[in-house]
Amino acid sequence: MGGIEAKPWGGRFQEELDKFFEEFSESISFDHELAVYEIKASLAYAEALKEAGVLLEEECLAIKKGLLEIEEEIKAGLFLFRKEYEDVHMNIEKALFEKIGEVAYKLHTGRSRNEQVVTDFRLYLADRVKEIKRELKSLMQATVDKAEEYYGVIIPGFTHLQHAQPVLFSHWIMAYYEMMKYHFQRLEDYEKRLKICPLGSSAFAGCAFGIERKKVAEKLGFIEPTQNSVFAVSSRDFALELLFVLSLIMLDLSRWCEELIIWMSPEFSFIDLPDRFCTGSSLMPQKKNPDGAELIRGKASSVNAAFNQLWGLMKGLPLSYNRDMQEDKPPVFKAVKTTWQCLRLMSLMVSGLILKKENIEKHLSQGYLLATELADYLVSKGIPFRKAHHITGQIVYYAEQQKKNLENLTLSEFKAFCDRIEADVYNWLTIENAIKRREILGGTGFNVVKQAIELAKKELSERFNV
Repeated sequence: MGGIEAKPWGGRFQEELDKFFEEFSESISFDHELAVYEIKASLAYAEALKEAGVLLEEECLAIKKGLLEIEEEIKAGLFLFRKEYEDVHMNIEKALFEKIGEVAYKLHTGRSRNEQVVTDFRLYLADRVKEIKRELKSLMQATVDKAEEYYGVIIPGFTHLQHAQPVLFSHWIMAYYEMMKYHFQRLEDYEKRLKICPLGSSAFAGCAFGIERKKVAEKLGFIEPTQNSVFAVSSRDFALELLFVLSLIMLDLSRWCEELIIWMSPEFSFIDLPDRFCTGSSLMPQKKNPDGAELIRGKASSVNAAFNQLWGLMKGLPLSYNRDMQEDKPPVFKAVKTTWQCLRLMSLMVSGLILKKENIEKHLSQGYLLATELADYLVSKGIPFRKAHHITGQIVYYAEQQKKNLENLTLSEFKAFCDRIEADVYNWLTIENAIKRREILGGTGFNVVKQAIELAKKELSERFNV
């Protein structure tokens, strides 16, 4: 059987398929990624057909034996995917036919590629999400380790990329732990909507052969079957939702990398990254470029683009299945792989990150980091904060003109702006005091940051399981 007769839908057609269109419409060049999941779903479906009385015991055994042989060939890289068979489903069906004969075609009883592809896709993503969660946890662990390694080191904190207030480095980097923690939780929540089983939905109206859908779902590791067959084959919300979460992960990785890039510049020189994550210039011999961080920052755009691409693909489609939806997989495959790679690289870079404490120390005397402490001191003397803010602004301007830090002004200079200022003001104007005054839940105080690190360690050992 060849030509149009070889097509699973060929009976209706009298004209050979145009060769260019055949090449144009194939999906096996990318959906072969789903092959092992097609095998897994087919094994479960064969068992369901046997229990429904559609397959004899020996037929079911022959199908399962053939499928397992094909699976071994796929895993060994020996299976030949052929474009004339269009997609992963028909490639495997044809291979099964070649092994066991016409009984192979009984496997498609009551089954449609519409449900096959979405079942395979969900199974594929369930495994990829588990891998991404594993990398997220590794990055969270690397972050906590780095916070603990440099506990007690104070850095300038920034707003608008301007010096703002002193903060513990550990507190600053633990902000990224919080981000990754919530991404992990988003993925956990997402899995509840991902792990629903479409198998048994057929083309869109439901299987007519009475298979036990709950049993099939359980066998495949799903939580439950889908509750509406039209929804089951039409929806790609599960792919869009994952792409949204991945785009959030990449957004935060990109922001983090931007900071690493800035902090590694000579103008800051707060950190260094190991040579193994940097490259040089083909022209300028002195260059050490943070290419790992730059590439993660760059790749974030492609993950966000994948979300936009799939959103644009789906927005105008009527129910139920449309061939447009064949194009859902390439952006998802790429985004999943990119996010996994970026998380892995980020963990390695964070683990290797080195703080340049002496350079950081120099920056602590710049930018009037203690101005808020002075305003708070005035508040402690009974001055309303807005007035205290204004007085402090005047003192900062004066200090700038005199090229002095606040703590270097004389008491008489202070009193020229406010007669309530006494000698005890100097106790407030130290970097360490600014940290000690913020012993509040979520703050940068020495004790609360230590507690936050310990809590994170406990969460990683008890809460975030993969």
